[in-house]
Amino acid sequence: MHIKSTVTFTYKTKEDAMITSGSLKPDNMDFISSRVEDNDLIYKLESRSLKTTLATIDDILFCEMMAEKVIDFTKEEIK
Repeated sequence: MHIKSTVTFTYKTKEDAMITSGSLKPDNMDFISSRVEDNDLIYKLESRSLKTTLATIDDILFCEMMAEKVIDFTKEEIK
C-alpha cells in the first residue's frame, strides 16, 4: 500500500508560516516535505504504512500547536 497525505496550516501572516516551518524542520524525515505558500505551511507525506502516516500526522499537529503557542506568547510579550 502506498499512502499520500497533505496537511495544510493557514496562518495570519507569511512570517508566522515561515517561523513555524523553521521550527518544525528538524523533525522532517525522508518521507515528509514541507513548503510555505503565501500564508500556508503545507506538508506532503508519503509512506507505505498507515500506522506511520497517522503517527507522523499526530506529531506534526502537536508540534504545530506548540509552535503556534510560542508565536502567540512571543507576540504578547512584545506588546
